[in-house]
Amino acid sequence: MKTAGLLLAALLLTASPALSAPAKPEIVTRAQWGSKAEPIPDSRRQVPVWITIHHAGEAWSAGQDPADFIRRMQRYGQNRPRIEPPPRNTYWPDLPYHYLIAPDGRIFEGRPVEYEPESNTRYPLNGNIGVEMMGDFNKQRPSLAQLRSVVSLTAWLAHEHGIGLEHVRAHRDAAPTQTDCPGKDFYRYFADGAFKNWVRQALANAEPAIDPGPPLPDGPTAPIP
Repeated sequence: MKTAGLLLAALLLTASPALSAPAKPEIVTRAQWGSKAEPIPDSRRQVPVWITIHHAGEAWSAGQDPADFIRRMQRYGQNRPRIEPPPRNTYWPDLPYHYLIAPDGRIFEGRPVEYEPESNTRYPLNGNIGVEMMGDFNKQRPSLAQLRSVVSLTAWLAHEHGIGLEHVRAHRDAAPTQTDCPGKDFYRYFADGAFKNWVRQALANAEPAIDPGPPLPDGPTAPIP
């Protein structure tokens, strides 16, 4: 009887359908937005084990072109030795982030994930996938489109690279006391567990019940344009 029970359990496990991988979200490629990256040294190669969420820290205004914003960011990194004082005068051959999310929800491909990101804060960069949302979430609220995109992208990246939810974090958690990135109106979703819960739902191929909630009492009230 014990053998029969074990056989039945094995058959039931075999018959249970495995969860399919989260769908890869649509991504604007480097070629599509016009990347002009310079070579990154092999010494910067990595195996991703963290997903770290950022905001740009620069308020977004209506009429801006996300592709132009990214191209300017790339040129800035390549020209840092000439325009920034020490210690910010380090050279960045490519974008500091691996993915960037526009207010309309479009996801742009940045630095290849096989190379570690860049940062003006001090924490171990190797092993991090950097995801940045355009805007300053101390001054404006992320759009619902951005929230949906950052959740779907994070779920896909976590599955693709075998990264557990315990290794999904905000920049301020990676570099405590050095930054408040990704801003108070996005960090709230880390503080109350909502962000990881949305990602967990996406990993289970359920439609995440994303609710931005009301403005914080001491936070921004205007959504990003």
